[in-house]
Amino acid sequence: MLINNAEQYNDELIKIRRHLHMHPELSFQEEKTLLYISDYLTALGIEVETGVGGRGVVGRMIKDPSLPTLAIRADFDALPIQDEKEVPYKSTVPGVMHACGHDAHTAVLLITAKILSQHRDEIPGNIVFIHQHAEEVDPGGAIQMIADDCLRGVDAIIGQHVSSSLPVGQIGYKVGTVTGIPDDFWITLQGRGGHAAHPDTTIDPIAAAIRLCNDLQYIVSRKTKPTAPAVLSITMFNAGEQNNVIPDSAKIGGTIRTFDAETQNLMYSELKRCLEGLVTTTGITYELKYLKGYPPVVNTEKEMMTIVNAARKIDSVTELVELEPSLGGEDFSYYLQRVPGAFFYTGTRNENFKADFPHHHPKFDIDEQGMMNAVKVFLQSVEDYFKKEASE
Repeated sequence: MLINNAEQYNDELIKIRRHLHMHPELSFQEEKTLLYISDYLTALGIEVETGVGGRGVVGRMIKDPSLPTLAIRADFDALPIQDEKEVPYKSTVPGVMHACGHDAHTAVLLITAKILSQHRDEIPGNIVFIHQHAEEVDPGGAIQMIADDCLRGVDAIIGQHVSSSLPVGQIGYKVGTVTGIPDDFWITLQGRGGHAAHPDTTIDPIAAAIRLCNDLQYIVSRKTKPTAPAVLSITMFNAGEQNNVIPDSAKIGGTIRTFDAETQNLMYSELKRCLEGLVTTTGITYELKYLKGYPPVVNTEKEMMTIVNAARKIDSVTELVELEPSLGGEDFSYYLQRVPGAFFYTGTRNENFKADFPHHHPKFDIDEQGMMNAVKVFLQSVEDYFKKEASE
């Protein structure tokens, strides 16, 4: 079994992750990371394509084009967050850190590729290693890499995400819809500023923005179906600089999360309705920028159960957890619109190592021992996938 060879690479797995953690690069700005990945894969004797879709890297281990082909995907971009951890591998780039685990995803896939490359003669199929840039920022790297033919010849695809919600030893899975549709919006409310002692001579954009924030919450509580989950969160509110001056404008921004296109379109139309009502009642004008996000990740049953059954064969996987759908977004969804596949979650939470902060937190970290479970699940899934394909 391929997993029998995995543990000997645990130190290298951690070393790769820590190197990447110390040298993060933002979405669409990845340069050194893609070189690191391509050099590593090339040294394994894997055919490498760089600059795929802009900054993506694809490794192809093609034995025979007539055989089944399985792709494995990892992302490698970081976030504009200051690393606040006090660890030896803390980010060396001010204001940038791997606060979502993409460094771990990359390390896992590189070690997976290393082990598979050593056993390529034993594998009755082809494997494509997709290292994707820019998962964190729309339009995302997946759709760009797909347009650049990264799925050429691929029959199915699998991927994983480390999770600070699951303790080490657990693997999370779900057949069907896993993630939501993450839309973002930015609104500028233009009023007329003036002296704070004479608000009647102004059109107060702050008062209008506060009213808008309250009105927007009414959409979720009274306009959407109770059976169709939706979230609307205001995450930015900027206005004014002085205590005695009502400013000319206010800016707010946030996100809307849904699971289906009908609810997504309803949320957008009601947002517009609230803004038009604000124009009528307050006299402000507005500018709206609205960005529709990734489609939901929808796992296919055959590929998801291949992963689940593979995980059951791994001693260090202590529990399989069937997850509820999450309103988080993930552009792995674009691959699943083209080919069957599945996306699972690897537990990396451990309070003893302060690896219990949520994703996108300045102190986010993982228990690195959890990464080996992801490697083993990938390896066993590859082995089982090709055995099943050969028997059908």
